[in-house]
Amino acid sequence: MSSPEYSPGLVVQRVAPPLQLSDFKLIAFDMDSTLINIECIDEIADAVGKKAEVAAITEATMRGEIKDFKESLRRRVALLEGVPASSLQQVYDERLRLNPGAAELVAACKAAGLKVLLVSGGFTFFANRVKDRLGIDFARSNLLDEAGGKLTGRVVTQSWGDICDGAEKRRTLLEVASLLGISPAETIAVGDGANDLPMMGEAGLSVAYHAKPKVREQAMVAINEGGLDRLLEILN
Repeated sequence: MSSPEYSPGLVVQRVAPPLQLSDFKLIAFDMDSTLINIECIDEIADAVGKKAEVAAITEATMRGEIKDFKESLRRRVALLEGVPASSLQQVYDERLRLNPGAAELVAACKAAGLKVLLVSGGFTFFANRVKDRLGIDFARSNLLDEAGGKLTGRVVTQSWGDICDGAEKRRTLLEVASLLGISPAETIAVGDGANDLPMMGEAGLSVAYHAKPKVREQAMVAINEGGLDRLLEILN
């Protein structure tokens, strides 16, 4: 079957463009490999020479081969034990870049009156900085435990729970929609990995960005080439 390409590298299925951006009230983004160019945990692991080991688990998880995201994250975070906390800032400064079109898409959404949510299986150190940098309204992510200037290899339990996995991303999207007094149909969810599918399944518009095959297949919009702002080609 030929793919339903709307234009080169942009696939639209199960929804008929053009859509109005103003029909939506909330857009939720995954962070790692969606809003930003890296998987932060892989780059932190590089500081202790464990990048290959951690990246292999990350990749299998995002493809959906490791089904339990919480277990996968705990395994990867345990490998970070002893990493100097200062290496987080180094990863942020030296390696973290916004993906192409991220700033433009967020700005367009805000201009159209949408609230913006960042919901990440990554870490607050990065999520809070990306939130401030892009003027994002809400963020939920995992908090790395530290002691004596080093990572302990554990995550900290927060008011909502301990690990932001696919189920928590979905719950957060629905919770924020509820707080805003809007229906899930008025939300957009953007992600790249298997743990984004639960929230993408609830949203009125689901968007896969340079995503794993399983995620591309299930999304209404798949941006396979170019930047995040290509979403604006189908949203007037």
